[in-house]
Amino acid sequence: MKILNSLANISLICSCLTLLACAAHVAERKESPGIDAFIEDMVSRHHFNKSELEDLFESVEIKENIIKTMTKPAEGMPWYKYRKIFLTDARIDAGVKFWQENAPVFAAVERQYGVPAEIIIAIIGVETFYGQNTGSHRVIDALSTLAFAYPPRSKFFLSELENFLLLCREENILPYSPMGSYAGAMGMPQFMPSSFRTYAADFDNDKLRDIWHNKADVIASVANYLAKHKWQPGQAIAFPVQAQGETYKSALNTDLKPALTFAELQLLKIDTLGQAPLNSKIKLLAFELENSQELWAALDNFYVITRYNHSPLYAMAVFQLSKAIANKKSLLL
Repeated sequence: MKILNSLANISLICSCLTLLACAAHVAERKESPGIDAFIEDMVSRHHFNKSELEDLFESVEIKENIIKTMTKPAEGMPWYKYRKIFLTDARIDAGVKFWQENAPVFAAVERQYGVPAEIIIAIIGVETFYGQNTGSHRVIDALSTLAFAYPPRSKFFLSELENFLLLCREENILPYSPMGSYAGAMGMPQFMPSSFRTYAADFDNDKLRDIWHNKADVIASVANYLAKHKWQPGQAIAFPVQAQGETYKSALNTDLKPALTFAELQLLKIDTLGQAPLNSKIKLLAFELENSQELWAALDNFYVITRYNHSPLYAMAVFQLSKAIANKKSLLL
């Protein structure tokens, strides 16, 4: 009995300490000049109710693990490691199944937007494994953490937090309900709030833009995003090239916009293996292998994919996954 009483006392003490810590944490948030200024701005510019926002932000948690994850994104890996995450038999097979299960929607979306089904599928596959991994953080917590406690990107995430509250009001969503990634990306396609407001589509005309559960809306939203970023139907995306010597290295830089002409590639001693469209601009990319590298010529549609995620590793993973899914599906016909 004494042992049980002691355990009960310890439990009570721990509970009290936890409550005190939470209270201190809440107090710290309420006194934050950044949060106070944000609330005032939302009230002034968008006519939000001040007391409701204050109540909302009292429930917000600033999460240290989000900041740690933000500083070590997967896109920091070399290509040969990054590729292994997404080019797997499981992801390819699940992509084929996702295509088969939603074939009528993909056909309709491709007719309307001009974006191939396999590209849409690959993006959803890379982002959330077709909806299996949509994120475990409350969006309001993730965005608030990065807006108020991560100075390198605070401007961007303050804007996303603003867009999130606006979309919650527009879509009649409780702001503490949506779950997402550590960066505040939402739903199966992992749209940031600003992307949701601009590109999310109500494909089945049910008056809702549901990127969490409605496959038609999800598929159309990804297609709309790419189409609005000037996807070119029927055009190539990327192809491998070979180089003689090291002259080509002068063309490697962080600007992802295709700018090299066919003639300039020849001057750089790059062999396009007969695949380069003569009138297209090209971006030369080098991808790190374990003991070497591979060179690729990326075209405008590759650049469009990088508008979804500004990483050539991401875009190449989407491209190669899309090819693998399309090839596997063709074998099943």
